[in-house]
Amino acid sequence: MSKKLFTLLAIVMVASMLLVACKPAATVEPTKAAEPVAPKAKVCQVTDTGGIDDKSFNATAWKGVEDAKKDLGIEGKYLESQQQTDYEKNIEAFVEDKCDLIVTVGFLLGDATKAAAEKYTAQKFAIVDYAYDPTLSNVSGLVFSTDQAAFLAGYAAAGATKTGKVGTFGGMQIPTVTVFMDGFALGVKYYNEKHGTAVEVLGWDVAAQTGLFTGNFESTDDGRTMGTTLMDEGADIIMPVAGPVGLGTAQAIQERGNAMIIGVDTDWTVSSAQYKDIVFTSVLKKMDTSVFDATKQVIDGTFKGGVLVGTLANNGVGIAEVAAGKISDDVKKELDQIKADIIAGTIKTTP
Repeated sequence: MSKKLFTLLAIVMVASMLLVACKPAATVEPTKAAEPVAPKAKVCQVTDTGGIDDKSFNATAWKGVEDAKKDLGIEGKYLESQQQTDYEKNIEAFVEDKCDLIVTVGFLLGDATKAAAEKYTAQKFAIVDYAYDPTLSNVSGLVFSTDQAAFLAGYAAAGATKTGKVGTFGGMQIPTVTVFMDGFALGVKYYNEKHGTAVEVLGWDVAAQTGLFTGNFESTDDGRTMGTTLMDEGADIIMPVAGPVGLGTAQAIQERGNAMIIGVDTDWTVSSAQYKDIVFTSVLKKMDTSVFDATKQVIDGTFKGGVLVGTLANNGVGIAEVAAGKISDDVKKELDQIKADIIAGTIKTTP
């Protein structure tokens, strides 16, 4: 290569390098932060005095809100009522907070919810375990035919008892409590009729509508006392219908070791797993599903108020699996048939 050509090539290479060095860098657009997605609705729950972690119906209703947060993209809030005088002010606080749906939990909030619904007609409400007659267009009453599920539990208990005595008691003598006790006692009666037995129900007389009640839904000491009393009288399967009070009964049973418990509202082998070894079955009131459905109606624009009833037919109530080895295969088959007959309306589960 000639000296002149080599020099020319060198000049071209240097010029190219200078052009690259002088070229302005490409502008990099800053990454924009994703804007938060606005919740589709704000759902606000007012508990009764049992509190949000009662391992019973307040907690189960709140699970419905939690599920809606995860699956429907809502915002969920709650206020706990320490005493009955808190009901009205907690509802008022959520009205001021502009909640799209206010969920109140329990029979005892019935009056406060009705008063607020009539005062704030544009506000949507759902109340667990209560309904109004006549119905209110801005309130969805979420009620449950727990007598149907309790009937199955009573039948199973009658088929399992070794002493010939089973027991039940309530927190307060209100319809949402006694409906469990009615179904349970009638299930035992039906077993007696079918099998020629004489299993006795302690703690509740269906005909007289009288029985045992602690007078509250909070004191586990009262639950312990009531459970001990029933065991002393011979009951080896006990169904407390009293929210957290029943955990005191479970503790007494676990310590004595010669009886079993029937949970209510939730599956106690899960919600109260420390007692799973003594849980015979649980009467399930699927409040989480009902709260979720009411929330979805608000989002979809289909909310109309009125009454939503959970039954065996729509899977709104049921019983958890009976503890292994406690009932025969024949009784299991009978329970399947009884469930079908209840759904068909050929077996009556209320007095």
